[in-house]
Amino acid sequence: MNKTKAPFIRVVKRDKIHPLLKVAFYLIAILAALTVGGVLLISIGVNPFVLYKDMFTIGMLGSRFAYKSIEGLITVFVPLLITSLALSLSFKMRFWNIGGEGQFIIGALAAATVALKFGDSMSSFPLLLLMFVSAMLAAGVFGGFVALLNVRFKTNETLMTLMLNYIALYLLRFFGETQAPWNFYLSDESVRPVFRKFSEAAFMPTITIGKFSLNISLLFAVAICVGVYFYLKKTKHGYEISVVGDSANTARYAGMNVKKIILRTMFLSAALIGLAGGFYVSGAKVLSTSITNNVGWTGIIVAWLSKLNTFAIFGVSLLISIMQYGAQAASTQFPSIDSNFADLLQGIILFFVLAADFFIRFKLVFRKSAEKQGGEAE
Repeated sequence: MNKTKAPFIRVVKRDKIHPLLKVAFYLIAILAALTVGGVLLISIGVNPFVLYKDMFTIGMLGSRFAYKSIEGLITVFVPLLITSLALSLSFKMRFWNIGGEGQFIIGALAAATVALKFGDSMSSFPLLLLMFVSAMLAAGVFGGFVALLNVRFKTNETLMTLMLNYIALYLLRFFGETQAPWNFYLSDESVRPVFRKFSEAAFMPTITIGKFSLNISLLFAVAICVGVYFYLKKTKHGYEISVVGDSANTARYAGMNVKKIILRTMFLSAALIGLAGGFYVSGAKVLSTSITNNVGWTGIIVAWLSKLNTFAIFGVSLLISIMQYGAQAASTQFPSIDSNFADLLQGIILFFVLAADFFIRFKLVFRKSAEKQGGEAE
């Protein structure tokens, strides 16, 4: 009787893997990604060691203005951290919120509207509070609308949130390019369409430490990180999110109101992203058509690289922020490199980390080794 030959390579699921080996896989993946990035740099005549040094130290070494680099890093890190945390809430529920860009813009627009309308008539604290609450409510409704359509009409949340990104973007561009008497977003002092600068009362407060100015949005971001952890791990709502993410049918069988959970979680996710937009526009002191800096897309990568782990999101957000801001600092010494190199390296790292994930969960078994094991067993 003819025996069917086993395939030369088989993919077999691992029973378990030692935590240290898992860490080793991820470290190897990151080193491999940096090596590939280094080869690309060499091919265009750039010393990878020098560029990586400048990039990962954000240009602080040997600089008299190192504190400025840290201030700049915070402006990149805070919106990315909050956005990534917010996206992890909906992702844990397996509700694919791809609308971070649009929700960030709507939050920034709402905060800017309050700043421009009431900036001259309100003191700083109530004005900032109103700005941030407005940002959360506007973005929460914007994202909650998608959840409402999903629970009511079974629409695809991925497609809906993706399309709403462009609606928000072109709404921002409309206000930034339409010169008309009613458009209070634009400055009256410029012939070209230019966004009006906020009054001083709408500026994000800072804590001065010597020459360094600490943007207090960083303190709020850290507090949000801790709050999201406790919300997911220690509250009934967080438990419900996990159950719905594992199986919506199981949640229904347990008596949970799945529709309510989806609406509540998506509103919270979008509201936090809107808050990040409010924080950013208050720190920038003016609107801009490029205000998001692709934070909605990068937040998706951060959330998945972190396996939706709250404190891992903090670390990965910091790493990505260092890469993005550090690439800008390094580009001053290397004319052939711009900030887009950070995006390229980010994509390479993501690819290798996904490969590491595969080898953590599975192993490759070759035919000869399989036959040898079979013979020994006989």
